[in-house]
Amino acid sequence: MSTAKKIVELDVRIIPPRDKHPKIFETFDSLKSGEVLLIINDHDPRPLKYQFEFERLGKYGWKYLEEGPEVWKVEIERL
Repeated sequence: MSTAKKIVELDVRIIPPRDKHPKIFETFDSLKSGEVLLIINDHDPRPLKYQFEFERLGKYGWKYLEEGPEVWKVEIERL
């Protein structure tokens, strides 16, 4: 029997720019180890990755699922 990991999807395209990163971190911080936050965005969230490296070093995994040009999808796993 396999267990599917919990995936929380967050489409940040509809969130005002100033609220995006706080909402992403709030959602990520609510995850348990092994759970995944799936971010959907309209641009490469590379600055967000840099922020994760600084603020959550060693606590996350980052995997691009789709890399534009119109839609970007990233899995951020809570380690």
